[in-house]
Formats: sequence, C-alpha cells, structure tokens
Amino acid sequence: MCGRFVISSDLEEWSEFFGADEIRTESLRPSWNVAPTDPVYGLVQHEDRRRLGSFRWGLIPHYADNRRSIHINARAETLAEKGAFRTSFARRRCLIGADGFYEWQRLGDRKQPYFIVPEGSLMAFAGIWSRWTDPVTEERMVTCAIITRSAEGEVAQIHDRMPATLDPVLWDDWLDPGEQDPGLLRAILESGAPAQYELRPVSTLVNSVRNNDARLVEPVA
Repeated sequence: MCGRFVISSDLEEWSEFFGADEIRTESLRPSWNVAPTDPVYGLVQHEDRRRLGSFRWGLIPHYADNRRSIHINARAETLAEKGAFRTSFARRRCLIGADGFYEWQRLGDRKQPYFIVPEGSLMAFAGIWSRWTDPVTEERMVTCAIITRSAEGEVAQIHDRMPATLDPVLWDDWLDPGEQDPGLLRAILESGAPAQYELRPVSTLVNSVRNNDARLVEPVA
C-alpha cells in the first residue's frame, strides 16, 4: 500500500521531471507527511500535451453520495473489475509525483517506519483520477488514487505491497486516454520498478499527521 509520502521538491523541479508542456496548478507547500485529502502534483495527457496539475489525494468515485467515500490506493490486480476504479482505469490515468514514500515494518509488537527513496531521481506513481461534485454544496473536486502492486526488491523486505512506479519510456502509453486495452495497461503496471531504493529507518514521529517537517526523513539508528 501507500499510506504516506513526501512532496518536498518545488513546482519547477516537477515540471522538468515530468517534461510538462503545460502547468495548471499553483505551487504546493512542501510536505514531509502527505496524508489523505491533501493536494498532490499529478500529470495527465490532454490533446497530446502533458499537463501538470494538482489533485486531492483520495479518489471519490463519480457516483458517490458523499466525500467520505475515498480510496487512497487501488490494487493493480483488480482495477478493471472494481466499480470504483473501472472508468478511471479505462480513461483517466495519471502520474503522481513523490520524493519518496513511507512504509512500516512489523517487528514483534511494534512497527518501524522507513522512508523509501529512489537513488538519484524523483518518483512517478501510477495513478487514476476522477471528477466529483458534492451533491449538497456543488463543490467540484478532482481526486486521485495511487495504484499499488506486489512489492519487489528491497521494499519486499519490509512490506508485501508498494506503489506502482513507472519507467519514463512507459509514461506516454500509460497517460494516453485513447489506450484502453486492459492487457497492455496491466503489463505496464507489472513492468517493475525502474529504480533501486534506499530504505531509511526513521522516527515514529511520522506516525502522526500533525508532524510535518524535514526531521521525519532523517535516519535513526
């Protein structure tokens, strides 16, 4: 799964990393403890142009009655079957930016948090997005979920799931709303992580969303 992550790089860095043709968002405040319902950077394809915008993390299906029906993660194995994700998987795919993410390893009766960061790069999580309008207030939201897959490599040492991260050569195929072959899309998600990761044990301060500063990614003994 992906329960928390970090967005500390600035908008210019994300635009360069994603090769964005358009920027449709204001700069987001750096966050070392991104939590559900927080804003995140996301890349979509619109008329053959890469558009960098922002989403509210926690996908609300278009048919939901209220904003409590959120999904922060979507399993790669069941995207095409789950009603909450089927339409977004077919036509509304995105990339979600992260400097790194947190995962927790169970050690007896406690859990040790780790900050997991790729070597020498930012991260692009595979994601899906949706538009939703609050039936009471008529507020419009653009929301997203991070796709997860079976963990591999170093990450599998501490947890059985991880965000699906995509190699840049696959970004165009993933983002293309005209590509609706579920077999090809699943193959993209199963292609494997494009980077080696550093697993850094960090303080349990990260367990509380009230804590949000650079101390959270500092290694502990």
